[in-house]
Amino acid sequence: MPNWRTSSYTQTNDCVEVADNDPVKVMVRDTKSRERGTMNVTPGVWAEFVNFSRSATV
Repeated sequence: MPNWRTSSYTQTNDCVEVADNDPVKVMVRDTKSRERGTMNVTPGVWAEFVNFSRSATV
């Protein structure tokens, strides 16, 4: 069963939710369109994305 959560930086409901409690896949979905399904990636790919996002400048 996915354990969906949002980022602690989220100030609104217009964001993505992540379920990373499965050792095989990380699931990502849009909070505004949950019915559209999920994007699944491997934990390694998710970790690379998170590291990239933390180092990105806006």
